[in-house]
Amino acid sequence: MSIRFDFVYWQIMFQFLQANYEIVYLSPDEREVWLQSTRERKAPIVRLVRTDMDWSVSLKNDMQRAMTAVDEWRRRQFRRQLQVVNIYVMMDPPVDDWELYVHRPLTTERVHMKTFVMHINNMYAVLHELNMLFHQSLKVYVPDDSPMLQHELQTFKQHVLSFAERMYENERSIFERGKARWTYVFIALQIVMFFILEWNGGSTNTRTLIEYGAKFNPLILQGEWWRFFTPIVLHIGFVHLFMNTFALYYLGPLVEKLYGSLRFLFIYLFAGFSGSLASFLFSPSVSAGASGAIFGCFGALLYFGKAHPHLFFRTIGMNVLTVIGINLAFGLVVPTIDNAGHIGGLIGGFLAASIVHLPKERARLGQWLAALFTAVVTAICLYIGFQRPLADQAQLILSLSKQYIDEREYGEAEQMLTLINEQDTQAYKADFLRAYIRIQQKDYDAAKQYLYAAVEKNDRFHEAFYYLALLYAEEKNYEKAKQAVERALRIYPDDEQYKQLLFEIEQLL
Repeated sequence: MSIRFDFVYWQIMFQFLQANYEIVYLSPDEREVWLQSTRERKAPIVRLVRTDMDWSVSLKNDMQRAMTAVDEWRRRQFRRQLQVVNIYVMMDPPVDDWELYVHRPLTTERVHMKTFVMHINNMYAVLHELNMLFHQSLKVYVPDDSPMLQHELQTFKQHVLSFAERMYENERSIFERGKARWTYVFIALQIVMFFILEWNGGSTNTRTLIEYGAKFNPLILQGEWWRFFTPIVLHIGFVHLFMNTFALYYLGPLVEKLYGSLRFLFIYLFAGFSGSLASFLFSPSVSAGASGAIFGCFGALLYFGKAHPHLFFRTIGMNVLTVIGINLAFGLVVPTIDNAGHIGGLIGGFLAASIVHLPKERARLGQWLAALFTAVVTAICLYIGFQRPLADQAQLILSLSKQYIDEREYGEAEQMLTLINEQDTQAYKADFLRAYIRIQQKDYDAAKQYLYAAVEKNDRFHEAFYYLALLYAEEKNYEKAKQAVERALRIYPDDEQYKQLLFEIEQLL
């Protein structure tokens, strides 16, 4: 007789599977199964148990055990609240009073469990309650007893389990739609570029980084648009390279397999561009690295979460959100991290994924709208960036120019100094460096012109007066030399070098 109700148990399981539920736990004896919805995260967990209990105390103990097990599972799944429908399928109910245990749901702070006991006398009444609860039509029948019933049961069980396996394989295939190719191309490229940087001045050398394409706002403003992309493969120091390579090695294949290689390439490059664009808008620093593109991979996973929310949270969702949160918080705490680039890459990756969408899935209208929105936002950001030259660049330009001058690369220094606007408060220092270059080139007349231009912009710039004094002394025009050094001393009277020069000029006079 119990085999007949085994059929009922497997029929109920099969109909939940057909209603977009999946098996999350099946006991070794296959007499207990947990099912969860693949469509609605807040839908209740179904616990289905095939059992025969003689006494109500067994029912009570099993319900308490189920509450504990479900609460542990809830914590592992990072679920705040959990609704559980607990269904016992049995031929006959316990012989004593069992109804009082199922009359009221078992409830804790986090778990709410409603229990049904289905037996031969109330089967259709319980089915009606379940249909009302789940808004679906569960239909079962109790087969007649026959010599072939055991064989038929085994056949049906195999059919149900095969159906569940196919559902699982279909779900898993979503994460295997492509092969990781471009991920390893970018890993190899950034490693090669790191050694090239190290060979040509060092990956932490600002001048070297700029020469090889790091994001440098003044040169972008001069029209070097490729600097939105080239920073993706450049890294500043070994630790920076190691961390980004490690992250790309583990994250890239997941995204590339999920979206396919061509979609991944578009997502990665657009996210890298978006990270550079955000850094261009909000950070004056020289920057490089694949961080924006890697955060774009996180953005693509967030878009996957939007398209398949339940699958996302059942698989990778909490891990992705946790890692994003940790990295953004770390970026806020550590001032040297370009958090603008990270956030820009995250948004760019989400938008790029919304444009290409997932393979074998159609959302044409959504994709066109996403493309239009992305184009408009990108155009606005570029317009703002190019119309509003960012501040705090002059000091960096002067520092780089001094590096070029120290290495006697005067042409590069001159080109760098042209990036400083004449109205900038630091423009007088640019004139001073130009004068220094002319002195090294023995063009003293031009040097004096630049020094006068410097003191015209800043009449408290005593170094310019000192160099004017040196130039006039070199021309044996001691009277003007004396006037210039006296002017320097009036501004900075404690400088011993200035005093010594004045003494020497007076001796010559």
